[in-house]
Amino acid sequence: MSQSSIIGAGTTLRGNLDGEGSLEIYGRVEGDVNMTGEVLVGETGSVLGQISAGRVSVSGAVQGDLRGSEAVLLERGAKVVGDLSAPRVGIANGALVRGSVRTEGEPAPAQHKRVAAAPPAPKAAPPALKSAPFVAKPVAKVEPPVVQALAAAAPAVRPHPPERRPPPPVLPSLGKGAKGKKKKDRDE
Repeated sequence: MSQSSIIGAGTTLRGNLDGEGSLEIYGRVEGDVNMTGEVLVGETGSVLGQISAGRVSVSGAVQGDLRGSEAVLLERGAKVVGDLSAPRVGIANGALVRGSVRTEGEPAPAQHKRVAAAPPAPKAAPPALKSAPFVAKPVAKVEPPVVQALAAAAPAVRPHPPERRPPPPVLPSLGKGAKGKKKKDRDE
């Protein structure tokens, strides 16, 4: 069973944190956090520094890079200014991120064995175009049949589309027998 530490809502901690186990932050941390387990930043929590852990889960505010060896998860209401890096990155609706997101590495294997991948199947020939039959012509330049068929089906010169103009303005009309009001000049 791993150990867990908690930084309460009224606590401010200045300095770097290194440790084994998990850490829950509901207060303010000004410094880098390095843990082997999970780091959870609660809704009232804030961190001004980088966070490195097996799994990083944020619901509060972080100004710094987040690195997880397994995953980085941003919950609704999370505000992060920094880069995210982990094999799995999750960002919920309502979470804000300003920085880059990089998924790299591979999460620790679960309790299952890897199965060797089968070699890729050979690629099948592309389907022939049904709109226009392909007619082979002697060509100096060798191109794939699909390119030749597209070139044969395309018109040689494409006309320019007609010039589009905006519709005329719609003016309000007065009913029969109605009189319009004149606007007064403001210069008087």
